[in-house]
Amino acid sequence: MKKTIFALLALLLLACGEEHFIPKPPTYLKLELPGHQYESYVDSCGYSFDLPTIYTVEKAPTTDENLCHRRIQLGALNGTVYFRYWDMTQPLSFYVNNANDEIDRHKGKALEITDNRILRFSERVFGALFQLDGDVATPFQFYLTDSTERFVYGEVLFNSSPNYDSIKPSLNYLKKDLEQLLETFKWEH
Repeated sequence: MKKTIFALLALLLLACGEEHFIPKPPTYLKLELPGHQYESYVDSCGYSFDLPTIYTVEKAPTTDENLCHRRIQLGALNGTVYFRYWDMTQPLSFYVNNANDEIDRHKGKALEITDNRILRFSERVFGALFQLDGDVATPFQFYLTDSTERFVYGEVLFNSSPNYDSIKPSLNYLKKDLEQLLETFKWEH
């Protein structure tokens, strides 16, 4: 019994030594995504574009079955592009202003907002891609129109808290895919 008590006391004395902190090396998100490969996506609502093979398109739930809203699931990026289509019943300015209002909602959190205009007169495809840098809920938004009859609005949402530094690799990957989508977008007649 004395040996057991002596061993416990010795263990306690040795355990009460000075703590040494060892700094941990910084860690970074390692994102392993495949190379960019595309296939043509043709929608029954009258448009087509190149879609990355790792993404899928599904009909968005809506109360109006006549609407052509879609959700593009971003696979390993863990996010969604909400893709909304309208046959225009209002002037073009109504739709463009609504799209701009959606972008304005994020100005308080955005560090910078850049836009790339899309003007393809021969195909009647006009619009813009907006990139919102910072801890914003939706880092990319875009709209496309033929300027008289049809309008598409899209926004990207990730299934995570908006932490710009953490999702930057995903944003860089996604930006290339969105640019491909917008460059190849066509209205089907």
